[in-house]
Amino acid sequence: MNTAADQRLLTAARAGNAEEVTAALDAGARVEARDTELRTPLLLAAIGDHVEAARVLVAAGADVNAQDHRSDSPWLVTGVTGSVAMLRVLLPAGPDLTLRNRFGGVSVIPAAERGHVAYVREVLRATDIDVDHVNDLGWTALLEAVILGDGGRAHQEVVELLLAAGADPSLADRDGVTPLAHAERHGFTELAALLRNAA
Repeated sequence: MNTAADQRLLTAARAGNAEEVTAALDAGARVEARDTELRTPLLLAAIGDHVEAARVLVAAGADVNAQDHRSDSPWLVTGVTGSVAMLRVLLPAGPDLTLRNRFGGVSVIPAAERGHVAYVREVLRATDIDVDHVNDLGWTALLEAVILGDGGRAHQEVVELLLAAGADPSLADRDGVTPLAHAERHGFTELAALLRNAA
């Protein structure tokens, strides 16, 4: 049952008001309160990239792995937003790097898909996340960067980072098509060259 304090906390987290987050917690709000979509205050802060509000919640013991009805968690959302600042706030809270989103992916996969270069660089540097994790579509971060990317400089940098971190360029999709073959099909000349050199 949500109390008035819980609602106050959820509203403050959604708005990114760190002072109000603190006040709501002081008023007895539960740090793991949930809204109608089962989102916690920390998840709402992560979705909005409200770093200071998230910092307050993490200090109060918020669960960085709590998932909502869509299987989003504060940590997983950082791969979507690409927020390095949020990643750094959440990392000391001990995120489960194997936690999967609704597509069966870990945080580096949506980050690779979206071309979040700084995030991919940081998550590979600061964690031991599985660079070759395969999601429910049968795709790795490398495959998503090629298949769903635009072949531009950001996705080229993501592919470079993934390969440097040990991503296996021979891991194919469910149809047996490799990242290199996808790059060639899309006419992504630069990506194809990177993958050919890594093979």
